[in-house]
Amino acid sequence: MPRADAAASSTTAAQRVCAIVITYHPPDEFPRVIERILPQVGAIVIVDNGSEDAKLALLREIAAHPSIQLICNGENLGIAKALNLGIRRASALGFAWVLLCDQDSYPNADMVASLDAVRASFPDPAHLAVIGSGYDEDLDMTGTPTVAPTGEHRGDDAHGDMPWQDMESVITSGSLLSLAAFADIGPFREEFFIDHVDTEYCLRARLKHYRVIKTRRALMSHAIGAPTTHRVLWMQKRTTNHAPDRRYYFTRNDTVLLRERGNHPAGLWILKGLMRSLRTCKRILLYEQMKTEKLNAVISGWWDGVRGRLGPRVRR
Repeated sequence: MPRADAAASSTTAAQRVCAIVITYHPPDEFPRVIERILPQVGAIVIVDNGSEDAKLALLREIAAHPSIQLICNGENLGIAKALNLGIRRASALGFAWVLLCDQDSYPNADMVASLDAVRASFPDPAHLAVIGSGYDEDLDMTGTPTVAPTGEHRGDDAHGDMPWQDMESVITSGSLLSLAAFADIGPFREEFFIDHVDTEYCLRARLKHYRVIKTRRALMSHAIGAPTTHRVLWMQKRTTNHAPDRRYYFTRNDTVLLRERGNHPAGLWILKGLMRSLRTCKRILLYEQMKTEKLNAVISGWWDGVRGRLGPRVRR
C-alpha cells in the first residue's frame, strides 16, 4: 500500500476506534504503550482496577491529554467489569469499534490500520464480532527475547492471500470488538472476574452465529504470564509461571465452561476438569516456584468450579 493510502486508511480507522486499556499496578513501561496506541485511535479510555497512589498519579498525568479518559475504580473489580465499564464509555462517546489492550502488550505502529483492513475485507461484516491480533509472545517491549528460542517461528509468514483465520476464541488484548455485535451478544461475564473472560465471550458470540477471527500477522508483542522454557531430555517444555490467583481463576473458569458448554454425559466434565487440573499441577511441580500456593490455588479453583462458586476468590 502506498504511504499516502496507508495514512488515509489509518485516519479512517482512528475515527471509528476507541482503545480501552485496563490497568492494575501498571509497569514503568506503560507510558510507552499509550504513546504507541494514541496516534492510531480516536480516543483512549483507561480503566484502573485499584492501583496504588504512585501509579494513579502517573495515570492522571497521562489522562491530562484531551483524547484520553481515566476511570478509577478504587479497587480490583476484575477484568470483565473493567472492560464493560470501558466499553460503556466508548459507546457513549459514539465509537463503533473498540480496541482492547492489556497494560503490558506492546502494539505495532500499524496495529489498528491492519485490523481495520481485515475488517474492511471481511465478506460478512454484519456477523463479525471480534478480530483478534496475532502476537509474538517471545519479545518484550524492547524487542528482546523473553525466553530461550524454541525453534518455532512466530513471525509474519504468508498464508496465501487470506490475512485472517477463523478462531474459536481470541485473547482480549489486541482484539478489535464490534459494539453493534456486543450489544447483541451481551457484556463480558463479570462473575468470571479474570481469565477465560475472552473465551466465554467468543463462545457466546459463535452461538449467536457471529464470526471470531484473528490476523495471521503478528501485530503486537504479548507474553502469556512470565513464560520460561525448560529442556527435558530431547524435549523443550514451556510454562507460564502465573501467580497463584491466576492459577485459581483459570482453573475455576475452565471447569465452569466445561460444565456449561461441553457435551459430557453423566458428569464426566468433572473428571475432565480434574485431569486438566492435575496436568497443571504436574507442570507447577516440575518447573515453577511457589509450588504449595499454586497447587492449593489450582485444586481450590477446580472445586469452586465444580460447585459453581464464582466472583472474586475467597481464600481459605
